[in-house]
Amino acid sequence: MNWRKRKKLSRRLAGAALTGDVSRVRAALRAGAPAETADSAGSTPLYLASVGGETGIVRLLLAAGARPDTESGIGSQGTPLCGAACWGHTETVRALLEYGADPNLREDHGTGWSPLQWASNGPHQETADLLLAAGARPRD
Repeated sequence: MNWRKRKKLSRRLAGAALTGDVSRVRAALRAGAPAETADSAGSTPLYLASVGGETGIVRLLLAAGARPDTESGIGSQGTPLCGAACWGHTETVRALLEYGADPNLREDHGTGWSPLQWASNGPHQETADLLLAAGARPRD
């Protein structure tokens, strides 16, 4: 696939993930959009779906090869798990953990908050409990 087509498909996939459009996500993936991609702002489709609590899309992207711990954005976003935990999207957090997301990975290249800190600050106790059960460690 040439660079221009790949870029167009990546934009289409990110837009579909952002708006929660499962059928457009499926179509973009079928057309060859790489699941592990980012838009011009550095936002990954997995991060966009995670922040929106779009668990079905998150599962589709993970099954298609999106890596659960890829940091998104250029300094203003974070990991998919932090994004989902921040908003208390417990089922999305569960899906990310099932695909191997690290419950202790801090955003901002390791200098920011952990998923547990985001969930606890929310407050999203059910999400925090899930993260603790998955091995998240409270900050010292």
